[in-house]
Amino acid sequence: MAERNRPHILLTRRAVVEPYRRPNRKITGRSIPVPADPQAHGQSLRDQLESAADEGSRRRQESVEVRGAVPGIHVVFESFPGIELLFEKLDPRAGKVHPELLSVREITIAGQRIEQAVVFIPEGKLGYFLRRIDKYLATAQQEKPANRDLINRVRAISLASLEELWTDAAAFPAADEEVWWEVWLRRRDNNEIDRLRSFAAQVGAQVSTQVLAFPDRLVVLVKAMNIQLAGAVDVLDDLAELRRPRELAQLLALEPAIDQATWLEDLRNRTMPASAESPAVCVVDTGVQQGHPLLAHSLATADCHACDPNWHTQDHHGHGTEMAGIALYGDLGQALMSNEPIYLRHRLESVKYLPPVGANPPELWGAITATAASLVEIQEPQIRRVFSIATTAQCDAVTDEVAPSAVTGQPSSWSAAIDALAAGLAIDVTDDGMVFLDDEGQSGHRLFLISSGNVRTFDDDFLSRSDLEPVEDPGQSWNALTVGAFTELTVIDSGESGYDGWTALADRGELSPYSRTSVTFQRIWPIKPDVVLEGGNIARSPDGSEYDSPYSFQRLTTKAQIRDQRVFTVTCATSAATAQAAHLATSILADYPRLWSETVRALVVHSAEWTAAMRCRMDRAQGRAAITALYRRYGMGVPDYVRATRSATDALTLVVEDAIRPFDGEGRMREMHLHDLPWPTDVLSDLGEARVRLRVTLSYFVEPNPGRRGWVRRYSYASHGLRFDVRRPTESNDEFRKRINQLARQEEERRPTTQSDAQQWIFGPDQRAVGSLHTDIWHGTAADLAQRGAVAVFPVAGWWKERPNHDRSERGVRYALVLSIETPDQDVDIWTPVAQEVGLPVNITI
Repeated sequence: MAERNRPHILLTRRAVVEPYRRPNRKITGRSIPVPADPQAHGQSLRDQLESAADEGSRRRQESVEVRGAVPGIHVVFESFPGIELLFEKLDPRAGKVHPELLSVREITIAGQRIEQAVVFIPEGKLGYFLRRIDKYLATAQQEKPANRDLINRVRAISLASLEELWTDAAAFPAADEEVWWEVWLRRRDNNEIDRLRSFAAQVGAQVSTQVLAFPDRLVVLVKAMNIQLAGAVDVLDDLAELRRPRELAQLLALEPAIDQATWLEDLRNRTMPASAESPAVCVVDTGVQQGHPLLAHSLATADCHACDPNWHTQDHHGHGTEMAGIALYGDLGQALMSNEPIYLRHRLESVKYLPPVGANPPELWGAITATAASLVEIQEPQIRRVFSIATTAQCDAVTDEVAPSAVTGQPSSWSAAIDALAAGLAIDVTDDGMVFLDDEGQSGHRLFLISSGNVRTFDDDFLSRSDLEPVEDPGQSWNALTVGAFTELTVIDSGESGYDGWTALADRGELSPYSRTSVTFQRIWPIKPDVVLEGGNIARSPDGSEYDSPYSFQRLTTKAQIRDQRVFTVTCATSAATAQAAHLATSILADYPRLWSETVRALVVHSAEWTAAMRCRMDRAQGRAAITALYRRYGMGVPDYVRATRSATDALTLVVEDAIRPFDGEGRMREMHLHDLPWPTDVLSDLGEARVRLRVTLSYFVEPNPGRRGWVRRYSYASHGLRFDVRRPTESNDEFRKRINQLARQEEERRPTTQSDAQQWIFGPDQRAVGSLHTDIWHGTAADLAQRGAVAVFPVAGWWKERPNHDRSERGVRYALVLSIETPDQDVDIWTPVAQEVGLPVNITI
């Protein structure tokens, strides 16, 4: 292929905007069970509901009194195996006081998936359900009884216990175990915390000072035994769900590398730092040793912060300084070996969010991350930056006793806070510990790069272990770019003693044994990691009894001078990979300083390629499900700076930034965008049957709704969703519009029928439609691609649509659309005709 020495073409032409309605689709799925005796089924549910009401009233009278609480009961609606409950009917939202769906969880019984929905029914509102059951009973002998879609899905109704409000992957705490609980409260009158504190004081529980506030949920930590909290279900109508607080994983402790002071001095003399106005990597970690000779010129003292002023800003552990060296230099070893000048194009910032002694109290990590962001933004509000977070909350591997689809991949308060920060929302940490996500004062969208977390024990079948070790919190964040690890380090240096006969666990180009994946995630959750970078390898002893990480299998980086005066050490795992990704993302900003955060994220992922080892597994995969499992292991592969920032004469990349208004404020779809792109039609047509590749990436940020209530329709986690579609070769633009937009058709006009091209895409429209970043690769002939120069971007459902009072579509939501055409082995120029069409000088080279 030609040298990549041309800039990407950034299009300023706006999309054609038109009113949009999603075409009607025939929905198929599992049929709803019909009870053998509908009359008996309905009567049993009625009896169970009345029994729950009576028992709830009795328990409330025997419990402590909480002033201001709304009397009522928490009721569990349990589905038949494999059947989804009808959430909309469980939460009517009719009137000022009404039954409200609080949380949804899935459990597995005898290998079958059961849904359990917890609904709070205020006193006097039981009739909402009783009336529907009575109508069902009155028509039970008919072929289609009234309310059958609601009633026939429900197997049982019972009074909720504390355990049924537990929606976390971890095991429910033992009865006599005093632990911290993450308590989620529904918001209604701003007195929720006072009521919780009143209850806690009466039962001897401890409530933390910090609170994280979402539009309809408050999250606070409570220290108690479950026997103390049990009564809260009876007297606190605010109680919505319970989870385990997130505790940061113990950081790796590594032996230092050989001191190479002479090499340090040489590199420092050859290094030209970036200007003060350059973009920066903000290392959110254990602090950074600002005075390190290789960092001081790129990290001002004023740009070093700590979430708690008593911690000071210097690195107390070493991990933050290790991350800073890689984030600044990329491959520090290569820089040391070079004799050429090193021109740095970005700078560093540091925020310490881990204490120097002990561990943080179990506070809410979303608030701490918000504090970190605010510190650097107040200090330097005009600087473009990316946030690098290479520490995660430790979680356990999925076991046979836990249903992976039910408990992995769901958002947490921490990942949701990062999603909110990325989407431009402000999180205000006040003096009394209260934390709020507000709806005003957008402070600019933020790009977070987060480690996927590390596997901590190893065996020969490391790939299976990685597939069972889910990405750690907050790496499941929709808006963050989550980074896993692969490795090309397979040879142990002969100078390292103690490793005679040891061998590399992972082959060259394979997933690093450290890397976690989202293979166990439920399919509705994003693909994580997004990309993988070098994270090192693991060595296996000759008899297979030991595993270790030699220096040869790690990356050289800067060392904090804590216990000695050495200035270099080695680091590895997904932390090192995340720091490299931060270096890459900030390098893209240095080249294209006006790009949105959504666009930088898109370019990182768009530039990624699977290694030969990964591609071999992809090629052998049978079916879309197997391909998707590998996608959840490797992400899109290994990103590359040159591909992310440069086109070539035979490899054209187009970049579009635009804003769309998904909904109209009344619960209806509002608009779609049609991009009729400058396209090298003539060149592609002349290539005829030659094989070419088209790659499309759509990136946008969502606003989170993190309550665990099923995340379907009204309670979708994301504020909105976007999708893309590409014009098919046999379609005109008018036919393309009519295929994807109901409003583009005349009354009674049928949807145009064109042959589906789903099989030409690696993932296809269904497999790529998760999260807030959608990417896919199409293979076909040049003649076919010549006719595909139009792309539509259109909305799908989100919680804004169902809650118009919170819908912020009118402001527009940003998205980045990146398309690449590659014509391998063809001596043609597809870049120049497009550059000429958009008015870009064609003699530009980089």
